[in-house]
Amino acid sequence: MSTQSANKRLTAPQFAARKGGEPLVCLTAYTAPMARLLDPLVDLLLVGDSLGMVVYGYDSTLKVTLNQMIAHGEAVVRASHQELVVVDMPFGTYQASPQEAFTAAARVMAETGCGAVKLEGGQEMAETVAFLCQRGIPVMGHVGLTPHAVNALGGYRSRGRSDAEDAKIRADGRAVVEAGAFAVVVEAVLEPIARALTAELPVPVIGIGGSPACDGQILVIDDLLDMFGPFKPKFVRHYAHLGEDVRTAVEAYAADVRARSFPGPENCFAAHPKIPA
Repeated sequence: MSTQSANKRLTAPQFAARKGGEPLVCLTAYTAPMARLLDPLVDLLLVGDSLGMVVYGYDSTLKVTLNQMIAHGEAVVRASHQELVVVDMPFGTYQASPQEAFTAAARVMAETGCGAVKLEGGQEMAETVAFLCQRGIPVMGHVGLTPHAVNALGGYRSRGRSDAEDAKIRADGRAVVEAGAFAVVVEAVLEPIARALTAELPVPVIGIGGSPACDGQILVIDDLLDMFGPFKPKFVRHYAHLGEDVRTAVEAYAADVRARSFPGPENCFAAHPKIPA
């Protein structure tokens, strides 16, 4: 098969060009099986550092390492073929300097094969965003509620509830786009702010707790499927209840095992036939 006839994966510039068009469908993915399922259905898969809580059981994203992000990013890229794959830069790998950010981001791009990286922050990260973009690394921005700054922000509360916060979020969005970001995630901000940013910025604005007016939406896949336990952020809608399905299935399996009805004859290998004398 020639490279011309092979399926081409969506690129960051192509994603950016869809500003103002049909809403962009984005979800997180952390494993090859999930990436394979989502591949034909979405426009972007984010290998989010939310895997720290979803996969590893951490209490925040701050413990996630670069090696963990690379391992999961490589799995998602390997199992998908159509959508843009973006990998989160974990806490502590990009804040110190543009040069350190480039070293870490270059590893992510080279070792995973992803199409872009995402980093959190606004005006204070603009220099770093520009440094990466100028060196061939597409960057997705992330403003509003930024989980890496959860301790400084005072928790996971929605942002933009004062004039100062409103102005800061808008300035942050402008700063990362002017620095070269091809898209921006806006998280947990008041709806009018997300709507205004979408209208103002020339690149796709992807909402998570933003506005239906955003150019696209993203959710954590485990939240969408109700796999993450009782915690449900306001901006999540459950489209299935797989957590309940898993519990029901395992209860049935456990009952069959204890009753010795599993495995049944159909699940066992027959005895070896006697060899004729």
